[in-house]
Amino acid sequence: MSKRDFYEVLGVAKGASADELKKAYRKLAMQFHPDRNPDDPKADEKFREVNEAYDVLKDEQKRAAYDRFGHAAFEQGRGGGGFGGGAGDFHFAGGFADIFDEMFGEFMGGRRGGNAAARGADLRYNMEISLEEAFSGKSTQIKVPSSVVCDDCKGSGGAGGSQPVECTTCRGMGKVRATQGFFTIERSCPTCHGLGKVIKDPCRTCGGSGRTQREKTLQVNVPPGVEDGTRIRLAGEGEPGMRGAPAGDLYIFLSVRPHRLFQREAANIHCRVPLPMVTAALGGGIEVPSIDGSRVKISVPAGTQTGHQFRLRGKGMSVLRSLARGDMFVEVVVETPVNLSKRQEELLREFEKGGSGKETSPESAGFFAKVRELWEDLKD
Repeated sequence: MSKRDFYEVLGVAKGASADELKKAYRKLAMQFHPDRNPDDPKADEKFREVNEAYDVLKDEQKRAAYDRFGHAAFEQGRGGGGFGGGAGDFHFAGGFADIFDEMFGEFMGGRRGGNAAARGADLRYNMEISLEEAFSGKSTQIKVPSSVVCDDCKGSGGAGGSQPVECTTCRGMGKVRATQGFFTIERSCPTCHGLGKVIKDPCRTCGGSGRTQREKTLQVNVPPGVEDGTRIRLAGEGEPGMRGAPAGDLYIFLSVRPHRLFQREAANIHCRVPLPMVTAALGGGIEVPSIDGSRVKISVPAGTQTGHQFRLRGKGMSVLRSLARGDMFVEVVVETPVNLSKRQEELLREFEKGGSGKETSPESAGFFAKVRELWEDLKD
């Protein structure tokens, strides 16, 4: 006799929520409970049918398998896909593990064998450089503590270079399976640790791993124009894989030290330069350093104020993977004289009292004129 559809047994739609399933189950379980129906021989059968349906549909994985394969996902005695063989062992049609692999294999790694080569881990190296080195680039050598391929076994892990043999526990699959209720649990083989192969006579130098610890020296070329946080990849210079598997990569993370004169903004350079009051008032010329080590002359016009910026085109940072350069912005800060002699003080006071008849400090004069107007308005 064929089984009834589990959704039909519970009286719910196929898209019913977990709460709807639970509500329907409780109602039917109370209705057909044997203690409530001692004189009805069919009640016990219906009660078991309700429990079986709810046991499958309440579990997301079981429900997904049932929705796709129906009762075939949980049938017994079909052979072929079974595990074990003793009394009481479940034999799923096609093997429930195969069903699970078909449904979720793409996310869980599919049905790939465990003897696939395990790529080595990636490594990270932090390198600090100066702003000048970020501008011009740098070629240097670094020493990295890492695992390298064992010289004695050539990475095979076996003494004398002998090759691994197939694991007898998992028969080369790297996985073992065990049944538990309706499900098959799959895990890495404890004998070969998921590799699918074992070494009968391990190499004494590396203990069978195919790797030994050693410090290696690598050449690193830092291109001009790199920024703070730039990452340089050295392919194949990471951790070697187990037993001859491909090595990972080495990633060099660059950090640029703060400069004592320059501040960087993308490809541009900013620099604040103190300007003597006399030069700012009368005009003149100053020299400022550039990131490339040269000197740049700037012509300062008379009456230059604090905050004025001079733009020097093409004097900024190098642009990565380009021959172009950014600009340099020089911001002047007019410096008030200190440690004046008596004669200098007298000259400044004379300057303050007399003049050409024109306003020599228009910004401050305009500001305080607005202040006086404000005070007058407040009085009214």
